[in-house]
Amino acid sequence: MPQSAGLEAARVAEVLVSRPGGQPGRRGSGYRVGNGCVLTAAHVVAGPVTSVRVRFDADLAGEWSADVRVVLVAEAVDIALLEIVGAPQGPTLEPPRYEGVPKADVVLSFSALGFPRFKLRNDSMRLLDDGSPSQYRDSCHLTGTISVLSNRREGTLELAVLAPGTDPEPGHSPWEGMSGATVWCEGAIVGVVSAHHRGEGSGRLAASRVERWYETLSSADLEQLHHYAGLPLRETSGSTVVQGPPAPVSLAGLPADLPLQELMGLVDALVEIPALRDTNGLHLVLASISSEIAANRPRDTRLRMDIYGIVHTCLRYRGTLDQLLEAVRLVEGPSSQVARMDREAAQLAEHYC
Repeated sequence: MPQSAGLEAARVAEVLVSRPGGQPGRRGSGYRVGNGCVLTAAHVVAGPVTSVRVRFDADLAGEWSADVRVVLVAEAVDIALLEIVGAPQGPTLEPPRYEGVPKADVVLSFSALGFPRFKLRNDSMRLLDDGSPSQYRDSCHLTGTISVLSNRREGTLELAVLAPGTDPEPGHSPWEGMSGATVWCEGAIVGVVSAHHRGEGSGRLAASRVERWYETLSSADLEQLHHYAGLPLRETSGSTVVQGPPAPVSLAGLPADLPLQELMGLVDALVEIPALRDTNGLHLVLASISSEIAANRPRDTRLRMDIYGIVHTCLRYRGTLDQLLEAVRLVEGPSSQVARMDREAAQLAEHYC
């Protein structure tokens, strides 16, 4: 099944919840995982509600909103699915890719897009009946790191982020409204923002993790996630299908004169490998492969060009590019950066080997 390339701003939803009995409404974030469905956090839409709506591209040229029907509330992992009532016609939206994070001593980079409370703004162009400015929440493009081995007992991802400034309403978390935002790593959803534990300060969030869904949810719930959100089903053996990196391939058949532009995907992936960004790590990798590479590669103070020189030199000595990638795997261990390297290598092999 074709999959989307990664986080797309136009698919990010504001989730607007009205509650009965004069209770204050509730807000959250979400992501349109297909033409007719939004993935969000369960606690955003749980409990008695009178209506749930989603809004996209607020105050932009493509703004639209719609009512939704809650089709799944999985409180055990804090995720929910909302079916859009009367979704607009348009091109078919491919489902996102889903991945589990490696159970290893690694720190991963992530991004998310949502609408937290601290992004509340006054809109002086739109006045209320009493003449005061109306308010809106702007988007927050959140970036940070995932410390994979944190929160093992809770079964969540720990997201380390830049803490917002002092909140004028200490009774409220500045992150209210961010719940339900999808967490992206290397172009795949690895989780959904679920909580801000106030005791950890404002620079930590928790997220429901994809691999936990497989461990916790019933087969019926997983079928719903597959049908509405494109989540892969379990294998018949019962093991979890969380799409990961392809198996290592051989690049020994690459032509020695491969153009620069064809190599830059692999080069860019290698530049992001922490071990290669460190001088000692780079020397260790080079010492692990044929000595001809270290002796004959051009050197450049710019890391990207230095890595390109190494890759280009490897193409002149058959089999040494495979040695380089294997050395990186051994030195770096499992990580999203290594997974990206293997995906780029697989694409090259598909086209040229």
